[in-house]
Amino acid sequence: MAYCSNCGIKLNDNVRFCSSCGSKVAEFQNLDQNPYSPPQFDSVPITKNIQILTNAELRASARKQLQGVWGQMALAFLVYYSITIIPGFIFSDYSEYGFYSPIYNNLLDAIINIAIFVISGPLFLGISGYVLKRTRNEEINIENIFDGFKRFFPSFLLVFFSTLFILLWSLLLIIPGIIKGLGYSMAVYIMYDNPEISSLEALKRSQIMMKGYKGKLFCLYLSFIGWGLLCLLTLGIGFLWLAPYYYLADANFYENLKKNQEQAELQNI
Repeated sequence: MAYCSNCGIKLNDNVRFCSSCGSKVAEFQNLDQNPYSPPQFDSVPITKNIQILTNAELRASARKQLQGVWGQMALAFLVYYSITIIPGFIFSDYSEYGFYSPIYNNLLDAIINIAIFVISGPLFLGISGYVLKRTRNEEINIENIFDGFKRFFPSFLLVFFSTLFILLWSLLLIIPGIIKGLGYSMAVYIMYDNPEISSLEALKRSQIMMKGYKGKLFCLYLSFIGWGLLCLLTLGIGFLWLAPYYYLADANFYENLKKNQEQAELQNI
């Protein structure tokens, strides 16, 4: 069935001119749908907005995702903290606080701190990817926390530049530093999802993604303060169980925000 592209009247098959307006009928107008009629539902993709979840819903999703793997994830964070935090305590002089490390010396302390900082980027990318895989119901293994070493220099530069920029903003006042930190908070997930981009590009995309959502993320972080205080009563051991919960809520924030913005972009095309 053909329709006239000029007036939209239905035409008989194999006609060359419109009987109503006299316009020439082109071959491409032999369509099943009138070009003047509204598009049919089966010919146009229908998208549905993904609403931004509340912080309570994000935490609930995190608790659900922890079922059956809480112990494994606690062990993964034990390994992560054993590499990135514990050595700093072992090789530091705490005599001013009433403690003393017999293996402390200035040179060794400097070497250990530099080494920890250098590998903190790959490990941060690895543990973030490990948590993000869980939010996506993908199989996780403790070995995943070392996947960041596949992108050693970009992940190192990500932590280096974000730390540097946050420090510089904090020199003005503490509040600008916090705001900048919230703006950069999604950069590690963005780098995990886009392994081809640079560290600065990941930071830039994070700031764009977080525009208008920094306050919401800040409130999500604040909601874990009570749990943190309780963990102090366990001499810090409880943080091994709190960390997976906290990181999963953070990763769910990213996933929800990412899907919402991608859906909005599709609808604007």
